[in-house]
Amino acid sequence: MSFTHLDAAGHARMVDVTAKQPTVRSATARGFVRASREVVSALRDGSVPKGDVLAMARIAGIQAAKRTPDLLPLAHVIGVHGAVVDVAIVDDGVEIEATVRTADRTGVEMEAMTAVTVAALAIVDMVKALDKATAIDNVRIVRKEGGKSGTWVRPDGD
Repeated sequence: MSFTHLDAAGHARMVDVTAKQPTVRSATARGFVRASREVVSALRDGSVPKGDVLAMARIAGIQAAKRTPDLLPLAHVIGVHGAVVDVAIVDDGVEIEATVRTADRTGVEMEAMTAVTVAALAIVDMVKALDKATAIDNVRIVRKEGGKSGTWVRPDGD
Protein backbone atom coordinates (compact mmCIF):
# COMPACT_ATOMS: atom_id res chain seq x y z
CA MET A 1 0.00 0.00 0.00
CA SER A 2 1.32 3.46 -0.85
CA PHE A 3 0.42 6.66 0.94
CA THR A 4 -0.01 9.82 -1.12
CA HIS A 5 1.49 12.06 1.55
CA LEU A 6 4.72 10.05 1.88
CA ASP A 7 7.60 9.90 -0.57
CA ALA A 8 9.57 6.71 -1.41
CA ALA A 9 11.72 7.20 1.70
CA GLY A 10 8.67 7.61 3.95
CA HIS A 11 9.04 11.36 4.40
CA ALA A 12 6.00 13.62 4.51
CA ARG A 13 5.27 15.55 1.33
CA MET A 14 2.50 17.66 -0.09
CA VAL A 15 0.74 15.86 -2.93
CA ASP A 16 1.39 17.59 -6.26
CA VAL A 17 -1.97 18.52 -7.80
CA THR A 18 -0.52 20.72 -10.55
CA ALA A 19 -1.76 18.50 -13.40
CA LYS A 20 -5.31 18.24 -12.06
CA GLN A 21 -7.96 20.40 -13.65
CA PRO A 22 -9.92 22.73 -11.37
CA THR A 23 -13.48 21.53 -10.82
CA VAL A 24 -16.37 22.68 -8.67
CA ARG A 25 -16.22 20.90 -5.32
CA SER A 26 -18.07 21.12 -2.04
CA ALA A 27 -18.04 19.45 1.35
CA THR A 28 -20.40 19.54 4.29
CA ALA A 29 -19.37 18.72 7.84
CA ARG A 30 -21.34 18.58 11.06
CA GLY A 31 -20.48 18.67 14.73
CA PHE A 32 -22.06 19.23 18.09
CA VAL A 33 -21.34 21.23 21.22
CA ARG A 34 -22.80 19.40 24.21
CA ALA A 35 -23.87 21.85 26.89
CA SER A 36 -25.75 21.98 30.18
CA ARG A 37 -29.33 23.20 30.54
CA GLU A 38 -27.95 26.42 32.05
CA VAL A 39 -25.83 27.10 28.96
CA VAL A 40 -28.65 26.22 26.55
CA SER A 41 -30.97 28.54 28.44
CA ALA A 42 -28.43 31.38 28.32
CA LEU A 43 -27.92 30.82 24.59
CA ARG A 44 -31.66 30.87 23.96
CA ASP A 45 -32.32 34.06 25.91
CA GLY A 46 -29.15 35.84 24.80
CA SER A 47 -27.74 36.25 28.30
CA VAL A 48 -24.26 34.80 27.75
CA PRO A 49 -21.96 37.47 29.27
CA LYS A 50 -19.51 37.44 26.34
CA GLY A 51 -22.16 38.42 23.76
CA ASP A 52 -23.72 36.89 20.65
CA VAL A 53 -22.29 33.37 20.75
CA LEU A 54 -23.93 32.09 17.57
CA ALA A 55 -22.82 35.06 15.45
CA MET A 56 -19.28 34.67 16.75
CA ALA A 57 -19.34 30.93 15.98
CA ARG A 58 -20.46 31.54 12.39
CA ILE A 59 -17.74 34.12 11.80
CA ALA A 60 -15.06 31.97 13.47
CA GLY A 61 -16.04 28.99 11.32
CA ILE A 62 -15.91 30.94 8.07
CA GLN A 63 -12.56 32.46 9.00
CA ALA A 64 -11.22 29.02 9.92
CA ALA A 65 -12.21 27.53 6.56
CA LYS A 66 -10.06 30.16 4.87
CA ARG A 67 -7.10 29.46 7.18
CA THR A 68 -7.04 25.65 7.01
CA PRO A 69 -3.62 25.40 5.29
CA ASP A 70 -2.13 27.43 8.16
CA LEU A 71 -3.30 24.74 10.59
CA LEU A 72 -2.82 21.51 8.61
CA PRO A 73 0.73 21.27 7.26
CA LEU A 74 -0.08 19.17 4.17
CA ALA A 75 -3.32 20.91 3.19
CA HIS A 76 -3.22 22.80 -0.09
CA VAL A 77 -3.78 26.52 -0.32
CA ILE A 78 -6.98 26.69 -2.35
CA GLY A 79 -9.59 29.27 -3.09
CA VAL A 80 -12.43 29.04 -0.63
CA HIS A 81 -15.15 30.48 -2.85
CA GLY A 82 -18.05 29.93 -0.48
CA ALA A 83 -18.48 29.03 3.18
CA VAL A 84 -21.70 28.80 5.15
CA VAL A 85 -21.76 27.93 8.84
CA ASP A 86 -25.17 27.19 10.35
CA VAL A 87 -25.73 26.81 14.08
CA ALA A 88 -28.89 25.68 15.86
CA ILE A 89 -29.61 25.54 19.57
CA VAL A 90 -31.19 22.26 20.64
CA ASP A 91 -32.11 20.95 24.07
CA ASP A 92 -28.68 19.50 24.86
CA GLY A 93 -26.39 21.93 23.04
CA VAL A 94 -25.65 23.44 19.64
CA GLU A 95 -25.68 21.66 16.28
CA ILE A 96 -23.18 23.03 13.76
CA GLU A 97 -23.09 22.45 10.00
CA ALA A 98 -20.60 23.98 7.56
CA THR A 99 -20.58 23.76 3.78
CA VAL A 100 -17.50 24.94 1.91
CA ARG A 101 -17.25 25.33 -1.86
CA THR A 102 -14.41 25.87 -4.30
CA ALA A 103 -13.53 25.60 -7.97
CA ASP A 104 -10.02 24.23 -7.53
CA ARG A 105 -7.76 21.19 -7.96
CA THR A 106 -8.47 19.52 -4.62
CA GLY A 107 -11.39 19.11 -2.26
CA VAL A 108 -12.59 21.12 0.70
CA GLU A 109 -13.31 18.38 3.24
CA MET A 110 -10.65 19.64 5.64
CA GLU A 111 -11.91 23.20 5.27
CA ALA A 112 -15.46 22.10 6.18
CA MET A 113 -14.25 20.11 9.20
CA THR A 114 -12.03 22.98 10.31
CA ALA A 115 -14.96 25.39 10.03
CA VAL A 116 -17.13 23.18 12.25
CA THR A 117 -14.36 22.56 14.77
CA VAL A 118 -13.39 26.20 15.17
CA ALA A 119 -17.04 27.29 15.34
CA ALA A 120 -17.44 24.74 18.14
CA LEU A 121 -14.31 26.03 19.88
CA ALA A 122 -15.67 29.57 19.69
CA ILE A 123 -18.88 28.43 21.38
CA VAL A 124 -16.97 26.62 24.12
CA ASP A 125 -14.75 29.67 24.65
CA MET A 126 -17.75 31.95 25.04
CA VAL A 127 -19.68 29.71 27.46
CA LYS A 128 -16.90 28.09 29.48
CA ALA A 129 -17.45 30.50 32.38
CA LEU A 130 -21.02 29.18 32.65
CA ASP A 131 -20.06 25.49 32.40
CA LYS A 132 -16.53 24.13 32.15
CA ALA A 133 -17.90 20.70 31.15
CA THR A 134 -19.15 21.96 27.76
CA ALA A 135 -17.69 19.62 25.13
CA ILE A 136 -17.30 19.17 21.38
CA ASP A 137 -18.71 15.94 19.91
CA ASN A 138 -18.83 14.07 16.64
CA VAL A 139 -17.21 16.32 14.04
CA ARG A 140 -17.46 14.52 10.70
CA ILE A 141 -17.90 14.92 6.95
CA VAL A 142 -21.46 14.12 5.90
CA ARG A 143 -21.25 14.90 2.18
CA LYS A 144 -18.73 15.82 -0.50
CA GLU A 145 -19.20 16.54 -4.17
CA GLY A 146 -16.91 16.97 -7.14
CA GLY A 147 -13.46 15.78 -8.07
CA LYS A 148 -12.44 12.36 -9.30
CA SER A 149 -14.49 10.45 -6.72
CA GLY A 150 -17.71 12.39 -7.41
CA THR A 151 -20.43 12.56 -4.78
CA TRP A 152 -20.13 10.79 -1.44
CA VAL A 153 -22.76 10.82 1.31
CA ARG A 154 -22.13 9.41 4.80
CA PRO A 155 -23.69 5.92 4.73
CA ASP A 156 -25.47 6.30 8.06
CA GLY A 157 -27.37 9.30 6.69
CA ASP A 158 -25.71 11.72 9.07
